[in-house]
Amino acid sequence: MLKLDHDASGFSLSGAAGLLFAHRPGAPCLFVGRGQPEIACYRGNFKIEDYVSERQALSHCVVREVSGRIVADFAPGAHAAALLSLSFEITKDQARIAFTAHDETLNRIWLRLPARLGEKLWGGGEQMSYFDMKGRHFPLFTSEPGVGRDKTSPITFQADVTGQAGGDYYNTNYPQPTFLSSRRYAAHLQTTAYCAFDFRHAEFHELEAWAIPESVEFFESPTYIGLVRQMAQRFGQPPALPDWVHDGAILGLKEGEKSFTRMNAFAEAGAKIVGLWCEDWCGVRETSFGTRLFWDWRANDKRYPGLREKIAALREQGVRFLGYINPYLAVDGMLYPEAKAHNYLVRNAEGAVYVMDFGEFDCGILDFTNPQAADWFADKVIGNEMLDLGLGGWMADFGEYLPTDAVLASGLPGLEAHNLWPVLWAQVNEKALALRGKTDEVLFFMRAGFTGIQAHNRLLWAGDQCVDFSRHDGLQTVICGALSSGLLGNPYHHSDIGGYTSLFGNVRDADLLMRWSEMAAFTAVMRSHEGNRPRENLQIDEDAQVLAHFVRMTRIFAALAPYRRAVAAEAGLPMQRPLFLHFEDDPAYYESQTSYLLGEDLLVAPVISAQSFTMDVYLPKGADWVHLWSGSRHVGGKPSASPHPTASRRSITARAARTNRSSAPARSYKSFLAPLFFKKAAKDVGAF
Repeated sequence: MLKLDHDASGFSLSGAAGLLFAHRPGAPCLFVGRGQPEIACYRGNFKIEDYVSERQALSHCVVREVSGRIVADFAPGAHAAALLSLSFEITKDQARIAFTAHDETLNRIWLRLPARLGEKLWGGGEQMSYFDMKGRHFPLFTSEPGVGRDKTSPITFQADVTGQAGGDYYNTNYPQPTFLSSRRYAAHLQTTAYCAFDFRHAEFHELEAWAIPESVEFFESPTYIGLVRQMAQRFGQPPALPDWVHDGAILGLKEGEKSFTRMNAFAEAGAKIVGLWCEDWCGVRETSFGTRLFWDWRANDKRYPGLREKIAALREQGVRFLGYINPYLAVDGMLYPEAKAHNYLVRNAEGAVYVMDFGEFDCGILDFTNPQAADWFADKVIGNEMLDLGLGGWMADFGEYLPTDAVLASGLPGLEAHNLWPVLWAQVNEKALALRGKTDEVLFFMRAGFTGIQAHNRLLWAGDQCVDFSRHDGLQTVICGALSSGLLGNPYHHSDIGGYTSLFGNVRDADLLMRWSEMAAFTAVMRSHEGNRPRENLQIDEDAQVLAHFVRMTRIFAALAPYRRAVAAEAGLPMQRPLFLHFEDDPAYYESQTSYLLGEDLLVAPVISAQSFTMDVYLPKGADWVHLWSGSRHVGGKPSASPHPTASRRSITARAARTNRSSAPARSYKSFLAPLFFKKAAKDVGAF
């Protein structure tokens, strides 16, 4: 139970996790100040610098009771005027502390929360590089994640030099100022402003915001599962996935009318296909980045003639047709003039339409703070042009690009609206489904997010990974993304099979495609992608062994449908889970980000490095495990003086032969499988 102790000059909020938030004379918990940011945006990549002109500790605190509620007034000294007040609302396992600023010029705040030796920290939205955030600094500002995401890698260097597009470990499409602690508590800042969480200090965690937040909130539970369920309750959860997505893969092809012929070949090979995703349904244009889409959200009759009839024919076969959309309109399209005429577009400081370069073509930005603009896009664009055409879903891309100097209909400053934008974009998609009564049957998926995205977005997708096994931008990053976002109330996550970004000679091979396919078979949704440069990269149907492996994975995915439906029905829990959710007493998993549980009973350990055919898998103690592919049985965990995973490992071999376009005949694809285990007691999985 959370408890607030206080006297006239300070307070302490504590619980089973120990001290959570406290102020004492000589040990302030709040600092305020003023700063002037410099933010440069180039195609969704933001260079952010801040000049802090003033930072002062609020060292003096006066605690009083007002109408039955505890209020703390903070000032920089005993004889100074109060600059900030906190109002406490405490329940059994939650605390909400509201902020009131008495000086409107304050635009920086820093909160210090007590840290503990050995503490682990998770969350931060969707983090792609580090699941455990302790020891690092995390800016929280939605943006392109960047190409490479490792400043020491050649790809990141080349991306920085050629297009300012190289990312770093903290760059993410979906940040959120929320973290969970291994002390079994969570903390959240309620604000849309730029935030940064600094976990580098041994004695405290420092939470920074570029505006006085609405509140800071604390949650506590005796179990991690209870804590995660609190997150889902606090931030909301989307409706269940449409039932059809469990029964097979969504095949991503973008070759115009040829996509239908290619899909049929997949089906003839035995693949379980429930969706044909053609992001090029709206037409394409060629750029130096590769083949890009024509951002005018109407069916392109030249590329897809007779699309309405073809969509209806696919539905007769049990296959949905999916498309693509984002919240921008190309200035050379047909929808842009209408949006401009109705004043539905974001403006610049001069009052003109804010036109952005998205990579060799210009676009306007829909102003979703204007209710008429949001309604028009939901009804007239998504509704008329997509749902009425018969689309069964789409990728709702982007949402991270709102310029910080944008002028909005609502009057909200661009810097404070920037993080909010993905949530508004999700609400527009959600509204479109509701207007047509399609909420239960149509799937849309997004990569961008912020606080509150959980209640509106149907499905997360992990963004644009490089087509490789790289540590910070390859296959393994999508596991980290699923685990971190899942703790915050996002139950469904998936990724582009094979990755997306191919630049500077980096192309995918058979090894990567096969490994990504087998991991995707054990996620919420299985979907392939041809990437940004399809003609330069190996495609699934261009290699017989890759195709056969993909076919088998789609059949495994479909066979697991009853189990996945049961997992999805577990209220408040993600489908992909860190192992410590169900094995709290096994510290080996507090930092693990390369294996996960699908539900409670399936342990998935994907192969995450190139040409790897043997690997060690640590099985949690407290359960007996069966290796799915061989049937061999293993006892989880062993007594050990060291909690590190290497202290208690059991070697499980997954052997295969490396294949690519020029390789000699390889071994049977049937042996090309990552380790997968299930509990002996799991009857449904055992039957599978």
